Amino acid sequence: MNGTCLEFENPIRDAISRIRFSPQSNNLLISSWDSSLRLYDVECSQLRLEAPSEAALLDCCFQEESVVFSAGTDGSITRYDLHSGISNRIGNHDDVATCVEYSNETRQVITAGFDKKVIAWDTCGAKPLAFLKNLGAEVDSMSLSGFELTVAVGSSVDIYDLRNLDRSVQSNESCMDVQIRCVHSIPYSKGYAVGSVDGRVKLEISYQSNSNNMGYVFRCHPKSRDGRHHLVPVNDIAFNPFISGAFVTGDNEGYITAWDAKSRRRLFELPRCSNSVASLSYNHEGQFLAVASSYTYQEAIEMEKPPQISLHKMDDRYIRSVSIGNSSRK
Repeated sequence: MNGTCLEFENPIRDAISRIRFSPQSNNLLISSWDSSLRLYDVECSQLRLEAPSEAALLDCCFQEESVVFSAGTDGSITRYDLHSGISNRIGNHDDVATCVEYSNETRQVITAGFDKKVIAWDTCGAKPLAFLKNLGAEVDSMSLSGFELTVAVGSSVDIYDLRNLDRSVQSNESCMDVQIRCVHSIPYSKGYAVGSVDGRVKLEISYQSNSNNMGYVFRCHPKSRDGRHHLVPVNDIAFNPFISGAFVTGDNEGYITAWDAKSRRRLFELPRCSNSVASLSYNHEGQFLAVASSYTYQEAIEMEKPPQISLHKMDDRYIRSVSIGNSSRK
């Protein structure tokens, strides 16, 4: 499963912050620190759009095939119409905007940032700011699934219901004993996975069809170096939308590892990247995994190797390996 590197006529000039496949096609949205938002057609191997921004971009998301949003280091939340090429700022945080998600259920844009606020923006109504909540701490990572908004702050995870953001419906203040680097909602059930700065992943899964809930912590690199734990931050986690229990992790040393949540076993590793793994994204059918290889803004180092995005096809060997003893393929 060697990856194919995506080719850009104008190379990405700074760190990649986020990649996201479209919900219905193989268009890949890319935000980066070079202040540009890009849309790449994976099927045609063609860059469809490159939209400049006034600030570095830390996150991006789709509303639909032709409408996307970005979050900038100047606090800006920007909407882009991909058909017309027109962009407009829908709102602003008081500090760096780190996260942006779109809710199909409430038709709102949910954002968070270093100003310690989670904000819901109403893009349809006359009043753009629909809700604001001050969490009292900077938000590093956020994920949305249905009405459930999962927010990682420090070493804690809070879950909110978008229909009532006044207070969390679940709080896990002792989720990890170190800082959480990333959080990802589980698409096929209630629950989430978090990756920490010391190389551990914690899963909390609640299956609606039965009472076999799962919760456990494991270390992505259990081996030690010179008698010490091999502590490598887990930068991103992605769940396959087609195969229940299948997910991948990407870490700061360029390793991408596939796991089976139900059997609690490592499946395989993809070829190591030359840079840190900054972001991961499956396409809507779970056939392709896009990997952004780039230094991350947490590292605060000068870029030695150019960022790259590679595409890996999940072949039949992969599907069989996570389907053995697991009949939950959609």
